[in-house]
Amino acid sequence: MGPVRVGLTGGVASGKSTVAAILTDLGAVVVDADVLAREVVARGTEGLAAVVDALGAEVLTDDGDLDRPAVGRLVFGDPERRRALEAVVHPRVRARAAELESAAPEGVLVVHDIPLLVETGQAREFDAVLVVDVPVEVQLARMTTDRGMDPADARARVEAQATREQRLDAATHVIDNDGTREQLRDAVAAVHRELTARLGGVRP
Repeated sequence: MGPVRVGLTGGVASGKSTVAAILTDLGAVVVDADVLAREVVARGTEGLAAVVDALGAEVLTDDGDLDRPAVGRLVFGDPERRRALEAVVHPRVRARAAELESAAPEGVLVVHDIPLLVETGQAREFDAVLVVDVPVEVQLARMTTDRGMDPADARARVEAQATREQRLDAATHVIDNDGTREQLRDAVAAVHRELTARLGGVRP
């Protein structure tokens, strides 16, 4: 039997990275789309060369790395350039994720940590979709209080993503992260047990 393929997502400051770390501790193989997005355009890669072809040499630092702030300035508010960037990055990320999934041991969950899972329409590709959920007010408080972000910038980041309702509509499992760390770990462990049971290998 192949792996149970799980999509993991959540809004900014929802605690998705914490959930991914707990799943890793429980034995899941976590494939982080953000990490792969950096890997496929690292210095010297074919992906980076393709980004330069699409956006111009001004997206490079003096050292030959991708200048992410420069890329952000170029694609922000420019849908055509953003699509050009996505056309380079997204297929390469998916190909690399497929490689990592195929290398996963039998009997484990393979969790794809994808911040824009709902926005990119990938939710239907997975056996289960885990959404880490908190109220919008909690997201804003974490960004402004814990991260020192300007309140207007924090709200703009929330509004740039799928709505809370859209994420919940895509979920097969909702992990509430508006409580303690212990409550969060218990909730994640319960979902992990349920999903690994499909493989006939429930973990203690």
